[in-house]
Amino acid sequence: MANVVATDSRLGRFVETPIGGDVVRAFVPPPLPPRPPIDILSLLPHLSLAERALGRLDGITMLLPRQELFLYMYVRKEAVLSSQIEGTQSTLTDLLRFETEAQAGQPIDDIREVSNYVDAMMYGLERLTELPLSLRLIREMHARLLENGRGETKSPGEFRRSQNWIGGTRPGNALFVPPPVTELDACLGAFENFMHEDQSRLPALIKAGLLHVQFETIHPFLDGNGRIGRLLVTLYLCVHGVLRRPLLYLSLYLKTHRADYYRLLQEVRERGAWEPWLEFFLDGVAETANQAFDAAARIADLFKGDREKITAESDRAGSALRVHELLQRHPFMTAGQLVERTGLSMPTVNAALADLERLGIVEEVTGRRRGRVFGYRGYLAILGEGTDPLPAET
Repeated sequence: MANVVATDSRLGRFVETPIGGDVVRAFVPPPLPPRPPIDILSLLPHLSLAERALGRLDGITMLLPRQELFLYMYVRKEAVLSSQIEGTQSTLTDLLRFETEAQAGQPIDDIREVSNYVDAMMYGLERLTELPLSLRLIREMHARLLENGRGETKSPGEFRRSQNWIGGTRPGNALFVPPPVTELDACLGAFENFMHEDQSRLPALIKAGLLHVQFETIHPFLDGNGRIGRLLVTLYLCVHGVLRRPLLYLSLYLKTHRADYYRLLQEVRERGAWEPWLEFFLDGVAETANQAFDAAARIADLFKGDREKITAESDRAGSALRVHELLQRHPFMTAGQLVERTGLSMPTVNAALADLERLGIVEEVTGRRRGRVFGYRGYLAILGEGTDPLPAET
């Protein structure tokens, strides 16, 4: 086994590793922070825009009548997008209908993977109240992520004990080969140290961008690295007070700009080009926060406008408003669920639903006579923006 050590300290080193008849050059990244240090001055305009956008987002969520409602839905949107980047074809509609126990349109494994992502994310956020952001917490979230899905054979909750690779059909023709198992503990130890250090005095947003790339480069799991690496950004920003609520999710931005994303990751590894990556990352934070701000404002306006429409135009405003209230929390519901949760009779619920359909607020989505499912049209349209599955790679 021979090491090739790069002269520039921003560059990593390659370790020649035999795998199944191939000898591959596995990449070992240098510890963070980068040396020479990040040129913060060149990033200040991008950092300022990102911080301002996050401030606006935090502000509007404080004004929303139900912050937890927006969070509930936004987490699910992120789960869908993050899983699509990994190749699932589920949509937000599929996930929400799956959770409503309605008939699902996509393969159940796809939806279960997305549902596991929601579970891993919420588990991580709750666990932060008693455990620091750490390798232990990352492993625990990973175990939830890969539970009962296609990844359950890929060592859920355990760092890998064999070589993995990115791109290509085998390590010998891979696009990128992460650190060998013999280097993994040292890489992860340095990664965890950087999560908790404050000597570098780097802004939390910059550190989040550095940590994301380092995690993707170390690629410590056999499966689920991308999803955990994206989730890490939001958790880190919450821990450091940049976000009061976990409402920043970059998957839509990374899905939209995925060619640039993969190119910039590779340029960090090959050339130590951290600044172009950080510009891209900070611009993504600003764009994503502004989109979430816009969505929150439009959702608040939609709820208010629909309440006013029901009050003014419904023949049974009292029961229709109660049904509308529940659909804000669960935008897909069956008549039976509405009866159970409102305490209204089935004839009253059916009459209220008919009224809401007439007003264009809800629509029946199954086309069935029994077990019908009703969706909150305008709300689902805003939430679903950008969540069509990625086209198949050609």
